[in-house]
Amino acid sequence: MSARKKTYAAALLLLAAPALFGCAAEPRADAESASPSVPAQPGTEAETPAGPAPRAPQSLEIPTVPPAEDRGIVEGGDVSWPQCPEGMGIKERRTLGMPMPLDSAEYVVIGLTNGPAFTPNPCLAAQAEWAKTKKLMTSAYAVVSYPTAAHLREHGEQGPGDPDTKIGRLTNVGYQQARWNLEQMERAGLESPSVWLDVEPVAVWEWSGDIAANQAVVKGALAGYQDAGKRVGVYSIEGLWTPIVGDLQLQLPEWRPAGETSRAAALERCGGEWMFQGGAAVIVQWLEDGRDRNVTCPGESVQLPLWFHQY
Repeated sequence: MSARKKTYAAALLLLAAPALFGCAAEPRADAESASPSVPAQPGTEAETPAGPAPRAPQSLEIPTVPPAEDRGIVEGGDVSWPQCPEGMGIKERRTLGMPMPLDSAEYVVIGLTNGPAFTPNPCLAAQAEWAKTKKLMTSAYAVVSYPTAAHLREHGEQGPGDPDTKIGRLTNVGYQQARWNLEQMERAGLESPSVWLDVEPVAVWEWSGDIAANQAVVKGALAGYQDAGKRVGVYSIEGLWTPIVGDLQLQLPEWRPAGETSRAAALERCGGEWMFQGGAAVIVQWLEDGRDRNVTCPGESVQLPLWFHQY
């Protein structure tokens, strides 16, 4: 996976800026503002939560890697469906043909979804091959989203949660989102020791107004990745995290976006006052000239072997 009031206010201001969430596999804010808001899916809110989700099965042991030498600030990038050639993907998230990372990037975080869960990045294999050709370090991220009624029926029975409760079924859907994403990674030939949980609003696939229900989906996804032996971090900011999952403290390493700003402004997000779920920042992101750019936080380049696979 602060100074909470200060951070929350600052994050809300960021929401007004265009194209804050390049990594989040969402269109720019000015494009989404014209999209109609779709109500929560029927059949997912009728039941009363039955207490906290049960504990997930024992996770696989995540291998340790000797820390690398501190190289200072290391530059990278991230890509997903927006960087695919125009016109691909689901109708709600047509691809945009945005530019790939600069040649100065030494690592890339590749998105597994075409926006919401259970929708594949349509050029995941091509982006994985691009990273291999460039001999970059690679990691992966995936959007976590609230399930539709159909996904709840299809995936709510299998996983660590009790299928006889709403919270248990939501936990199971989150778990299956993670396992589905890992299958997409394997098919595309993308290597990564980690997955970053992308937790933020997803237009058209809105989160519910039930904090406990939303938490169950996120916790289920976390369990799914950890049970597969993946290291997990969180991509978000407090102004997005808190309205969705409240004060949930996963205490995971964080990847923090700064919006359409600058490298210097992004590096300010490395500070502890920007913490949103109890973890230190490893990398930060900003949008510049249509690219999602990233840098490691000071002292965190030693973490690169833990989060990235070197091609």
